[in-house]
Amino acid sequence: MNSDPAARIDVSKPHPARRYDYWLGGKDNFPADRESADMVAEAFPTIRLAALENRNFLRRAVCYLADAGVRQFLDIGAGLPTAGNVHEIAQSIAPESRIVYVDNDPIVLAHARALLNSSPEGATAYLDADIRDPDRILTHPDLTRVLDMDQPVALMLVAIMHFIVDDDGPYELVRKLCDALPAGSYLVMTHATSDHLSPDDLAETNAANQRSGVPFRLRTTEEFTRFFTEFDLVPPGIGSVTAWRPEEYRPHPRAEAVSMLGAVARIR
Repeated sequence: MNSDPAARIDVSKPHPARRYDYWLGGKDNFPADRESADMVAEAFPTIRLAALENRNFLRRAVCYLADAGVRQFLDIGAGLPTAGNVHEIAQSIAPESRIVYVDNDPIVLAHARALLNSSPEGATAYLDADIRDPDRILTHPDLTRVLDMDQPVALMLVAIMHFIVDDDGPYELVRKLCDALPAGSYLVMTHATSDHLSPDDLAETNAANQRSGVPFRLRTTEEFTRFFTEFDLVPPGIGSVTAWRPEEYRPHPRAEAVSMLGAVARIR
């Protein structure tokens, strides 16, 4: 494998991290990413709103966990640096917080320095790895250097599991990651849902996702709930990301406009 991340960037194929960057108004994306993103937007016009609300959920969840005493975070599918990264949020509350980021896009690795500006009291690391290879993540020396796996860890799977199709064994992947964490850890997850789509709309959305060149699997609330079996859900439980512990009343989009489920659960 070429050690230069820039040399491994394939701009001819869309990548979820760069597509998400485009929806959030970033500049680290390429024509293939924008074309793929626009294909999805044709079937789901409020996708940019969904991306923003998903980011807002991440911020609230990290604040909740930091206030609850969590000092370690494992963020898989971290994506490109943008305002309000996990370490910025957590360390603003507890400077000693330690964060490990994981992503599989070389352009994210090329920008990793922007992620690794930890507070002096804490620490951050970035792993070039794929969630489909949990053993590489869990045994990586940079992870074991930064995180104490005998102490609680918040596993952040924010807007990543809908890229894991059924053949990849999504439930088994999540369970293996969670089983490696001690009791008192947390699972934080958001996931695009098909709950609000008619059969015709679902077919159109699935076709658009297939055309976009990025594997994608919408899941129902029932399917999403399976990820949390035997874990203790933090109130209000499973629902739209817009409804998870809103900080104050504000006009917010309807659940169907965002179509993103979110939840936080404590691992026993």
